[in-house]
Amino acid sequence: MKKIDYKNLKRFDMKEPPRRVKWFLKPIIKLLVRPAIKKYKPIIHKDIPENLKAPFILLCNHNAFLDFKIATTLLDKNPANYIVAIDGFIGREWLLRDVGCICKRKFTNDIRLVRQIKNCLDMGNVVVIYPEARYSLCGTTAVLPESLGKLLKLYKVPVVSLISHGHHINSPFWDTSHERSVDHTEEEYRLLFSEEELINLSIDEINERIVDRFQYDDFKWQKDNDIKISDKNRALGLHRVLYQCPSCMKEYKMTSFGSKLKCECCGKEWEMTELGELKALDGDTIFSHIPDWYEWQRENIKKEIENGTYSSGILNVKVDSLPNAKKFIHLGNGTLIHDMNGFKVQGIDPNGEPFEMIKEVSSMYSCHIEYQYLFKHGDCIDLNTLDDTWYIYPEGNNFSVTKMAIATEELYYKHLEKIGKKRKKGLA
Repeated sequence: MKKIDYKNLKRFDMKEPPRRVKWFLKPIIKLLVRPAIKKYKPIIHKDIPENLKAPFILLCNHNAFLDFKIATTLLDKNPANYIVAIDGFIGREWLLRDVGCICKRKFTNDIRLVRQIKNCLDMGNVVVIYPEARYSLCGTTAVLPESLGKLLKLYKVPVVSLISHGHHINSPFWDTSHERSVDHTEEEYRLLFSEEELINLSIDEINERIVDRFQYDDFKWQKDNDIKISDKNRALGLHRVLYQCPSCMKEYKMTSFGSKLKCECCGKEWEMTELGELKALDGDTIFSHIPDWYEWQRENIKKEIENGTYSSGILNVKVDSLPNAKKFIHLGNGTLIHDMNGFKVQGIDPNGEPFEMIKEVSSMYSCHIEYQYLFKHGDCIDLNTLDDTWYIYPEGNNFSVTKMAIATEELYYKHLEKIGKKRKKGLA
């Protein structure tokens, strides 16, 4: 087998200037997004000045690929640049660059992105940012970076928000194998800040307004609007998010099939109704609202962290590397541990050389995970440096990447507490 010099592989060029959308791609983009608009019949609540034109910044919540199609439609003739994760460029870097995309490695502090955004605004474009930096795990707001307010104040251009409802229940992140066919979605497209407001407001005031605007709950929206999902496999994959049984407290024994959620340890079962609620088939339901179950798991993790006992244990893993947009490279097999100190990944590559990545608690306010990624190895955690991304696939079934993602956030909050920094609502 030919040896690969991993350390000297060409890296994705993050400094290449952003491009305007090529003229010949504009009609193709419209054709590609039009079927989604026709299918989902979005109800759009628009509250922006009639004369608002690029440049401005658009902040969107993030639940499904449909987010991009809705944003593209609403921006209409305004030229736009989208911030996209590195894996979105695989095998199509030229295309994504030509439609104006800017590459970002998730949950890294990269000053190059600050410059790239300025370049786009200077070209007279809209910059589209998904500040949650990942699809929502259960249709509710993910943590937002505290640096966002400072970033917006720096550019001094209007900021518009797009909060979408229904995208998660139609294509939940925990199972993207098929859509659930909602009869419509709902979008709130509103001016968040004028240029004058950004100049006059403090960074804290800016952040508070962003957090308030980004409050959403797709399952509550579903019930409030009487949106029925009759899909027979509507609960398929839900166990990936709801990994702990509230009846027997056992972790990693939940499973899902059809419209059912079941604990393989105690045998308790729940039915996911057509309105997205959970109903126990026997005994107390405990949690009928899916986000309540998710947040209950968070509280249990917080207790482990307070007691200093949180640990994933040592997990055997497979590790793939994505240094550029050409393809994944199998870095090797190794071990992963996520504990009170953060992430530690170690292994041996096919050349017999050791590899290691350590991400201390203070370096990450959140992390990105995938479920059944590319239908390949299974659930994974991806950890990033400024010039590489590792996709780490634990083996066996005694783990939950959801738990690791929640724990990453709670460990970071504990770190803030230790250094005497006050935690702010919805921010990290």
